[in-house]
Amino acid sequence: MQIPMTEYLVIDLETELWVCRVCRHELGSARGNYKEGTLVYDRDPREIHQPIIDPDRYEFTFSPDPNYCRILEYYCPGCGTQIETEYIPPGHPPTVDMEWDVDALRAQWLERGTDPGQVVTYGPGQDAEGEFEGRRHNHH
Repeated sequence: MQIPMTEYLVIDLETELWVCRVCRHELGSARGNYKEGTLVYDRDPREIHQPIIDPDRYEFTFSPDPNYCRILEYYCPGCGTQIETEYIPPGHPPTVDMEWDVDALRAQWLERGTDPGQVVTYGPGQDAEGEFEGRRHNHH
């Protein structure tokens, strides 16, 4: 039984793993941080938020100072889908943004008697049959 948790992540309750909703790549234990199973791009914030005024002339340019702010982007190693982004101080470990009681989650869905796979059977960019929308796109 796979429980949709975010746009790009599910928890597989049978294997107790985080799984990418796009390519089904396993990202690690659902009892831990999914970010540990991703590819991480440590971005200089000036790449994203470029200075508004000349950095050669002014100390403060309205761009985040890389000595105080980093941008971490998390990607699925299977398909390259960007799963999450966070702004943190340099050297700070990845944040734990979701922590689930897997046993309680399993009990909740068993009590409902509903398979979440029947409720949501497709991922981002897919239609209700699980086909990627672009594969059937035409201009007829």
